[in-house]
Amino acid sequence: MSLNLLSKIPLFAGLPVGELDEIISALDVRELDDREILFREGDPGEHFFVVLSGVLEVLMAEETPEELLLNVLYEGEYLGEMSLLMPGGHRTASVRARGKSTLLSMSRTQFMDITKKHPELAISMVRVLSQRLDATNTATFRDLTEKNRQLQTAYDELKAAQAQLIEKERLERELQVAADIQLSILPDVLPDFPEFGFGARILPARQVGGDFYDVFTLKDGRVGVLIGDVADKGVPSALFMARAHALIMAEADIGLTAGDALRLVNSHITRLQKSTQFVTVLYGILDLKTREFSFARAGHEPPLLLHLDGSVERIPHSPGMALGLWDEITLDERSVVLAPGDTLLLYTDGMTDCRDPKGEAFGLERIKEVLSGFANFNAQQVCDNLLETLKKYQDGSKQDDDVTLVAVNTASDVSTIRLRKSETQK
Repeated sequence: MSLNLLSKIPLFAGLPVGELDEIISALDVRELDDREILFREGDPGEHFFVVLSGVLEVLMAEETPEELLLNVLYEGEYLGEMSLLMPGGHRTASVRARGKSTLLSMSRTQFMDITKKHPELAISMVRVLSQRLDATNTATFRDLTEKNRQLQTAYDELKAAQAQLIEKERLERELQVAADIQLSILPDVLPDFPEFGFGARILPARQVGGDFYDVFTLKDGRVGVLIGDVADKGVPSALFMARAHALIMAEADIGLTAGDALRLVNSHITRLQKSTQFVTVLYGILDLKTREFSFARAGHEPPLLLHLDGSVERIPHSPGMALGLWDEITLDERSVVLAPGDTLLLYTDGMTDCRDPKGEAFGLERIKEVLSGFANFNAQQVCDNLLETLKKYQDGSKQDDDVTLVAVNTASDVSTIRLRKSETQK
């Protein structure tokens, strides 16, 4: 069996059978138990080995957490041929038996003695080492080519990621500028009168949104109250919101009724608008002397009216069309006289559509129920508490739509009027 094994090894394949017998008789036999180490990485290399039986494992970082299996050698395979040619060389890996193994061992001295007698053995050794070197070079080149490809791919991905990061930062800066511009459109301070109070809150679903509101003084002791909701969200909606708000404010200044102002704004939007965006609006004019609130509703949510006794009613309404969809629109136009202590609430549908973690909408009835407990609150407190209630109901779930609230309330008695007058004077 040993003879057959040597004859199959390229190093000895060219020798006559008789010479192989002589070589076999000169070699030592080495027995290894299971997991016994033949040599370790870094040991001096002095011997060449042939596997007669069993299995050998070639390892790096043997018996450490980083142990790496490089190769497995079976019967008839060999290792350590470089040790025969390189005095003082060191092992580049460790070798361990997998089960009982039997090896033939040839020292450098034995090899040199054999080559003196059989010079052709040195030629065979050179040929084998050359083949090994060629194979190693080919494998190394292939590995380097693959690593270069991987590095190039990683570099390209990193470069693309960096470009995306730069673009993301640019967009975030632009969004912040857009958000600042949008906030500048909304009023910093709401009007305040002894007999009336105003409040408002807005909570965008994104950095910029499509909701807007305003409360502003008009001529002849009147106040304009506005709330709107542009379809969709994001930057396009914010741009459309700015246009709609500017047009409404411009028409409100010329003394039109709420309905006439919205009809004129709609004609401007449909003439200028090149997309399918539209906006729902409720615009009303409050007469401070008569407490009459005359409003026009263009597809917006009807307002709620909270009375001093805690009862809440939804203002009667008829169908109305949003601005920006048709050249000719139908508006819901009506008026309501606010009694002392009444609070009028305007809101966008983000309030009713807001959902809890289970997906259940806040809904109109829940708004009315919560609102009924705010009869003695001023207008800003009503908005603040409604929004806080909504956030608790939402409980961290995703906000799909902007939420905007505007409230108007009247003083309930003479003492409240006096108190408001004193606060105004301060």
